[in-house]
Formats: sequence, C-alpha cells, structure tokens
Amino acid sequence: MKKMRRVLKMPPCTHLSCVLMLLLLLGRGGLSVCPPMCSCARGHRTVDCSGRGLSLLPDGLQHNIRALNLSRNRLHDLDGKLAHFTHLRALDLSHNRLSRLPAGLPRALWDVHAAGNRLRQLEKNDTAYHWNLRALDLSANQLERVVFINNTLTGLLSLNLSHNKFWTVPTNMPTNLETVDLSHNYLVQILPGSLDRMGRLAQLYLHGNRFAAADGQAFAKLHGLRLLTLYDNPWACEDAEGLRDLLDWMRLTSARILGCPCHTHPVCGEAHLTSTGSWHYTLHPAGADTRRARPSRPPMQAVTSGFLSKSALVIPDPTRPPPGPDGNPAPSRSHHPSLTSTPPTFSTRMSTTPRPRRAGKAGGVGGEAGEGGAGLGVARSRSDGLKAPPPSIIALTVFLTVISLKKF
Repeated sequence: MKKMRRVLKMPPCTHLSCVLMLLLLLGRGGLSVCPPMCSCARGHRTVDCSGRGLSLLPDGLQHNIRALNLSRNRLHDLDGKLAHFTHLRALDLSHNRLSRLPAGLPRALWDVHAAGNRLRQLEKNDTAYHWNLRALDLSANQLERVVFINNTLTGLLSLNLSHNKFWTVPTNMPTNLETVDLSHNYLVQILPGSLDRMGRLAQLYLHGNRFAAADGQAFAKLHGLRLLTLYDNPWACEDAEGLRDLLDWMRLTSARILGCPCHTHPVCGEAHLTSTGSWHYTLHPAGADTRRARPSRPPMQAVTSGFLSKSALVIPDPTRPPPGPDGNPAPSRSHHPSLTSTPPTFSTRMSTTPRPRRAGKAGGVGGEAGEGGAGLGVARSRSDGLKAPPPSIIALTVFLTVISLKKF
C-alpha cells in the first residue's frame, strides 16, 4: 500500500513538461501543420494545394479543414481518401485526371467542383448521401449520362453540366434546383416530363446544342423560370409546324429568352414593366420579319474618313475665318482646312468660292488689260465691278493732261 502511494505521488510538472506530455498523448495528429507544398489560412482550416503537380493527396492535412483546393494537379484516384475530413465544406478537384467522382466524399460538403476531368458518368450512389450539397460543377468532362435518385440532393441549387456529351436533358434532376447549365452539349431533344418537377428553376442554359425543334410543353411547368438561352442551335426554321408549340409557349411566358429561334433579334420580344413591378417579355409574332426597317440614308453631314472622293471636294475660302458653333464667323486666326464636327457643304459642281485671277499677258496688276486702260490691268470683282484706280495713277493722268493743254 505504501509502495502504491509512493508511485501515485508525483512531483508537479512544469509548463514545458505538461505541453510535451499533452502532445505525446495526442499522437502525430496533434502535430499536424500545413503541408509544405500547400498554403493554409484561417488556422490551417483553408488549404490551397492547387497547381503543384500532385499525383497523391498530400500528408499532414488537419482533420478539421473546411476548404480544400486540389485543382490543376495530376490526381487520378481519390476513392476513400477524403472521407475522414468530416468538417469539409468546399472541395475543388477541377482540372485533374479523375475518371469518376471519388467515392466516400464527406457528407458535410456544400460545394463540389470537378470540372475539366475525365468523368464519363455519374452513378446514383455518387451523390446519394450528400444532403447538404448546394453547388455541383461537373462541366468540361465526358459525361454522357447522370443518374439521380428521387428525393436526393434536396439542397442542391446549382448544377453545371455544360461542355459534356449529353444527347437528351437528364431526367430525375433534383427538384429544388434554381440554375441548370446544359450549354455546349449534343442535346437534340427534351423527353416529356423531364422538367415537370422543377418548379423553382429560374435559369436554364440550353445554348450551343443541336436542337432543331423543341416542344413548348417541356417548359410549361417551369413557373419560376426567369431566363432561358436558346441561341447557337440549328433550328429547322423551314418546319413551321415543328416549332409552333415552342413559339406559342414563348408568347405566353414571362421569362427572358436569349436567342429567339428563327428570329434575328438576340432577345425574344420587348420588355414591359407590369403593374406588379415585374418585367414581362412579349415575343414578336411568329414568322414576322423582326428586322427593324432600315431608315432611309440621311444626307451626308460629316466625313469621318481621311479620304474624300472627287465628288465631295471642299475648297475653303482662305479669306474667311471658319464659322463658330453658332454659325457666326469665329474670331480670326490662322485656319487650315480640316474635317471638323461642323458639317461643310458638299457639292458635285465646281466651287463658286472667288479665287484670284491669273495675271493677264499685257497687264501688270493681276488682271487682263482694261478697255482703254493703257496697258494697266484692273482686277474685277464679282460684286463691286471695276475698282477705283490708285491715287498715284490719277495724279499722273492729271499732270499729263495739264502739260498737253499748255502745248496747245
């Protein structure tokens, strides 16, 4: 008994010895730090290992991490290797070499991104137990079919299946989805009833597929639809009967439709604000030419090119200052002919702007010899007629006249 008491009676541990003992009791898990090939934040609970050329899951990850980014690596098999991260909320596996969605993913996940892999199909058990999942991105893979179990993924709001190899719109998609992206696939049809249970669907992207026709009844029960994209599809516009149901539904829906089949407008219809404060888009009548009538070409008012044709030559008057914005002459300054925002007057006729006349053969002052002008050329003006001779000429004429009278 005395020996037992001696064994239990231990000296009090110092601060350092207690810490070391605690770490030894916790084992290697307590020594976990951020892996050297990753970067960590928020107490090592947000881990970024993207673009590191990893082919295996890095060691040293804490079990309580909440966000893990493994994108742009060379991972090809993660089955069962992520199950123990029970607090994980966001997982990014995009742009790796995965041929299937890893089995045993944590059930606490909210967001899963697996775009740009080699996925060929999604089995029902791959997502059967992920009740908390809100966003699933499987774009840019090789998916030909996905299988969802009824009444599963009840929290899923966004599903991205774009840039895959679907021929028909997947059936049994989760009923509470608000956004579905099926753009850039090989879709040619929507099976009846495929979208009937998706009353909360607000955005549906179907552009960039191979639709030649579609039944408007496929969208009839999408009461919450706000946006539908249909452009970049080879619609069979010559088959008016095959598109009648779709166009009839489009006239009644309040959703905005981008890429109206067989119409030239990118948006089907004009937007009108209703009395309830919502926007309503009215489809243009089927078969009508929705191209807006081109207005008659207005007369040329300005030239924006540096080149002027011969029929539009402008010869400015160097003696007049350019007109101001109000049409009145602007203050005099050195003016060079140039193209301005003030439209000049163009004419195919010869310009009537006065030009100085060439010097005559017998004249000396810029004009032809006048009638009885003794060889002195006098320039004519279009508005003032003959100009008065200069005073020196008048004085010389008077002097010669007086001398001739004295001789007589």
